[in-house]
Amino acid sequence: MRQARRGAGRLRDDTERRGTRMVLRADARLRVAVVGTGLIGGSVLLRLHAVGVDVTGWDPDEQTRRQARLAGVPTAERLVDAVAGRDVVFLGGPLPTLPATLVEVAAATAEDCLLTDVGSTKAELAAFAAEQGLTSRFVPGHPMAGTDRAGLTAALPDLFTGAAWVLCPAPDGLAAFRRLVTLVTDVFAARVVPMAADRHDAVVALASHVPHLLAGALAGAAHRSPSRDAVLALAAGSFRDGTRVAGTPAHRTGNMLRGNRDQVLAALTQVTGFLDELAAALRCDDVDALTARYAEAAAARAELAGRPYDEQVMSFPVGAAAAEVAWLYDVGAAGGHLSGCRAGADTVSYVARRPRV
Repeated sequence: MRQARRGAGRLRDDTERRGTRMVLRADARLRVAVVGTGLIGGSVLLRLHAVGVDVTGWDPDEQTRRQARLAGVPTAERLVDAVAGRDVVFLGGPLPTLPATLVEVAAATAEDCLLTDVGSTKAELAAFAAEQGLTSRFVPGHPMAGTDRAGLTAALPDLFTGAAWVLCPAPDGLAAFRRLVTLVTDVFAARVVPMAADRHDAVVALASHVPHLLAGALAGAAHRSPSRDAVLALAAGSFRDGTRVAGTPAHRTGNMLRGNRDQVLAALTQVTGFLDELAAALRCDDVDALTARYAEAAAARAELAGRPYDEQVMSFPVGAAAAEVAWLYDVGAAGGHLSGCRAGADTVSYVARRPRV
C-alpha cells in the first residue's frame, strides 16, 4: 500500500479521460439499462441519455414508459429486453420490490454485467445479494438527492451534480465497485461516499429518514390544529423548509421508514433527547442552557454551508482487498468522499477528499 499527496491533479485528469473511455468502450459505447424510472431512476436515465450513453429504460408502468419515449429516451416493453447485453444495470423502484428485481435482472444478464441499485436503505438488500451469491457484481448504492415530487415527470438529468452517492464495496466486489466509482464521478458529477451497508443505514437514519418523520409531525400537527387555516396562512420559510419532504408520496416515505425501522427509531431517540433538553430549558426559563443548545445546533448547521477538505491519493495492490475496503470504509466514516479511481493491472489508486481536522 502506498500513500501520496502529490499527483492528485494528474490522477484526477487521468480519471476524467478514463471516464470518457468508459462511456466509449474499445468496441462500442457503454451499454446501460435503468430498471424502474421514477424520480431517481428516471434522473439516472435522463442523465445517461444526455451524455450520449447507449441507455435503455424500463418501468412496470405503461404510462411511464410512454413518457420516456416522448422524451426521446429508448424504452423497452419487457424488462428482459431492456437488460439484455448490457454492461451496467441500475435498479430502481419501490424498496420492497428490489430483491425480486435483482434476482430477475441477474438471471437475464451476463456474469460481467455490473448491477447496482438506487434505494434509500442498504443493509437488507446487501444481505440478500450475499445470500444469492451476487456480491461480486452487485454494488449497493444510494444517491443522496431527490425532491418532494415523484415519477419520471419530476426527474432531472442534473439531479446528482455535486450530490453524495453512497456505494457499498464488498471484498469480492471491488472490481465492480471501481468501475462504478468512475461512472458515478465522471458521468453524474457526484461525490462517491464509500460505506458499509449497515453503517449507511445508521447514518442515513439521522441524515434523511428522521427528517421525514419530523416534517410529517410538524405538517400533521398543523393540519389537526383548530387554527389550521391561520397557521398555514402565516407559514413562512421555516415552516416551508421544515415540512418540505412531507410532500413526498406517502407510500414512498412509508417504505423507506419501514425498511430502516430499527435505525430510524434509534436515531429518533437521539433527536427526542435533544428536544427534551430544549423543552426543559424553556420550562425552567434557563436562558443559558437554551442558548447553549441552540449554539450547538447552529455549529452543526453551519458545517452544511461548506467544510474544508484535504485531498489524498491512496494506492493499493489489486489483491489487497481487506486493506482497500478498510480504507474505503474509513473515508466514508470520516465524512470524506471519492472523486476519482484508476485501476491498472496490478494497482488501484483513488483520489479522496477528507474533512480537514
